Amino acid sequence: MTQLVPYLTVHDATTAIDFYATAFGATETGERYTEDDGRIGFAALAIGGRPFYLSDEYHDYGAYAPATLGHATAAVVLEVDDVDAVYARAVAAGATVDREPADQGDERRGWLVDPFGHRWAIHSPL
Repeated sequence: MTQLVPYLTVHDATTAIDFYATAFGATETGERYTEDDGRIGFAALAIGGRPFYLSDEYHDYGAYAPATLGHATAAVVLEVDDVDAVYARAVAAGATVDREPADQGDERRGWLVDPFGHRWAIHSPL
């Protein structure tokens, strides 16, 4: 089986895990490695049963967060049943509005930026 899994670098992994749980219903799937200095080197999470990983920054390994770079280098697309509800929940949890949800062809899509600088496209088929 081949699977693509996003691996996000953030500037505060503990807070990010809480944000993703509140905003998108993410759950930790059990694996988490915390360094002696308190940084999270790896945490496995899932949204809707689909995995993603995250860690704090590790500059010595080339792992920089968007907040440090000043911009995101990629976007995450999240397909949900109710774009408006998930979008509103994410904004209430601290995400920044990029583009409000709107019907676009055969889907409804909105863009936001999470508190850690990652861009998210929240969408659902119409």
